[in-house]
Amino acid sequence: MTSSPMARMLRLCAVAGLAISAHWAVPAWAAGAMTTGGLTSQPIGHYDFCKTHPSECNIRPANLAPAKLTDGLWRRLTSITARVNAAVKPMSDLDNYGKDEVWTYPDNGFGDCEDYVLEKRRQLYRMGMSLADLLITVVRKPDGEGHSVLTVRTDKGDYILDNLTDKVKAWDETGYRYLKRQAIDNTGRWVSIRDGQPVLVGSVQ
Repeated sequence: MTSSPMARMLRLCAVAGLAISAHWAVPAWAAGAMTTGGLTSQPIGHYDFCKTHPSECNIRPANLAPAKLTDGLWRRLTSITARVNAAVKPMSDLDNYGKDEVWTYPDNGFGDCEDYVLEKRRQLYRMGMSLADLLITVVRKPDGEGHSVLTVRTDKGDYILDNLTDKVKAWDETGYRYLKRQAIDNTGRWVSIRDGQPVLVGSVQ
């Protein structure tokens, strides 16, 4: 049976609409939550960041419950990830500031992985998210290099915002080995994720 051009167009639009909806919709599967350990060393870059921004490193969020993962929040996470990844141009701390391990907001338009994390965290916090659910996280990439990402805690598990991809992924779907992250109850403290692995980002002992 043949169909009219209009009918074919309507079917194509419907398929496109489903594809867009699937892109923005909350994933049907749950990521699960990371298992964290006890207090651990603070990365040296975060230690220096806290000296420059002390008010940001002594916050104790009142509500420690994970964020409710709605369609609206998922759209916000994917939008912020893509927007910050596009706005900030990658540049090493050495080239940008003349020294290593400088954690700061990329207000000059350039930054490395920690700076992307800080900017995404700042924007999501300004949108009303709790800092208990926006955690700077240190990982090891498959090639062994140290890297930082933003962990977003939700009632459907922990998700990762990463400058190396615009896709928001479940934490256990990234291929990374997780080392440490900020504590949910104190923005100046850090907890281990998996013990016994060398941390490739400088730390304060």
